[in-house]
Amino acid sequence: MSAGEFDGLVAVVTGGSSGIGLATVQALAAAGAQVAVLDLTRGDLPDHVLHRVADVTDRASVDEAIDAAARHFGGIDVLVNSAGVSCVGTVEEATEADWDRVLDINVRGTARASAAVLPFLRRSAHAAIVNVCSIGALNGLPQRAVYNASKGAILALTYAMATDHVGEGVRVNCVNPGTVSTPFVDRMLRQFADPVAERAALDARQATGRMVTPAEVAGAILYLASPRSGSTTGTALDVDGGVTHLRVRRGQT
Repeated sequence: MSAGEFDGLVAVVTGGSSGIGLATVQALAAAGAQVAVLDLTRGDLPDHVLHRVADVTDRASVDEAIDAAARHFGGIDVLVNSAGVSCVGTVEEATEADWDRVLDINVRGTARASAAVLPFLRRSAHAAIVNVCSIGALNGLPQRAVYNASKGAILALTYAMATDHVGEGVRVNCVNPGTVSTPFVDRMLRQFADPVAERAALDARQATGRMVTPAEVAGAILYLASPRSGSTTGTALDVDGGVTHLRVRRGQT
């Protein structure tokens, strides 16, 4: 993205205080956008970024934060749904609480933020929603039954929203990252008996031999959110180091 590409546009990022969300906030700001972050904590956000405390599991909290951002900036043009949590385990190991927590944050949280922002996006000439999905939506990742189910729902929700709102001038797309090296992954790794070995396995899963970086995912998000992508809607963009389509044989060229 070139500097100034988002001049005059306002973007809201949920879960923007760390990981993919923070990288996206930084990239949007560098491209000229005014940015508001909805998150429980401010974290390491730049001083010029508006932060509003919001819990994506609470519709009233989301509505209030979105309204505050719109009042502060005079409107909203872009929403990035980045808030999410992981869960390790099979369907046999997952608890009812696991299902409730992950689906409420990942799926219903995305729906809540999108519903809250749509009245403002309809007034924008460059309205876009970008959901952070995952390769887990279409690939059977081991011990991620609940997480994969939530991301499959995000993929389906992206297509449904894109269909419902294309006539209103609102584009809806998603990114499907591979395993991204973030604090989110660091927390997940602590649940394994050998976090070092598990991290090495996550690196090796990508055909590139390493995890994806948050900045790489942010670059894809900015592409989908950019006014230059006016004919791109209902699209899932893989940023996965080749996981989905490449079958590399190690040790051979």
